[in-house]
Amino acid sequence: MSFTTADVVKLRKVTGAGMMDCKNALNEADGNFDRALEIIREKGKLVASKRADRDAAEGVVLAKVNADNKFGAMVVLNCETDFVAKNENFVAFADSILDLALANKAANLEAVKALELDGRTVEAQVTEQTGVIGEKIELSYYNCVAAETVISYIHPGNKLATLVGFNKDGVDIQVAKDVAMQVAAMAPIAVDKNSVPQDVVAKELEIAKEKYRQEGKPEAMLDKIAQGALNKFFQESTLLNQTYVKDGKISIKEFLAQNDKALTVTTFDRYTLNA
Repeated sequence: MSFTTADVVKLRKVTGAGMMDCKNALNEADGNFDRALEIIREKGKLVASKRADRDAAEGVVLAKVNADNKFGAMVVLNCETDFVAKNENFVAFADSILDLALANKAANLEAVKALELDGRTVEAQVTEQTGVIGEKIELSYYNCVAAETVISYIHPGNKLATLVGFNKDGVDIQVAKDVAMQVAAMAPIAVDKNSVPQDVVAKELEIAKEKYRQEGKPEAMLDKIAQGALNKFFQESTLLNQTYVKDGKISIKEFLAQNDKALTVTTFDRYTLNA
């Protein structure tokens, strides 16, 4: 044998592969460490190719903000089974990608994939992890939020996370977290009614008119009745107009005003697995 146990350990540390996989790679490479490293990586590409059509519906959703709380990022790293999703090494790998994206203020998913992690691109590292773990691994989602204050929230279990941006600096951390948890719990589609896409508004109006038409309401009254239904939709589906889950007597807009009359939400993001 032209390699030592220390070589096996070193290869395992570099690749994350199992001890036997590292030993076999070194055997195949006649003890050449660089060649063994390539063998491990080639195995990852082969496994990734074979599992390309698999459904990677499990995984983790992670989010965090930078030190000045003005930039937040979210990543979704998918795998095939919940068993892998709960593995601490898998979660740590996803977290390392998030930290890298956060440090570089990556603009989009493609930018994250192109970042260098331990001497390899994130995209290449994800492929290699497919070989190490033996399941399809996919970095499927990335988004970022920039604002005067940004808060992140990860629901226990790493299946749901949110990011919320506010218009003012130094927002009370508990206030910000409560809003982030509201987004997690109530899944708003927009900040307020003015930010709801027009195609969504048109669809909701048409659904309402058809509903009341089926109920026999006069055709001349449908527009007015449907507008009332749309207002209810805005109340239930836009963040600032939603009822605050911790106090059913006020809206999120009123909750923010209690803390600072000029405080509002500028943007948010929410992602959940297995929805």
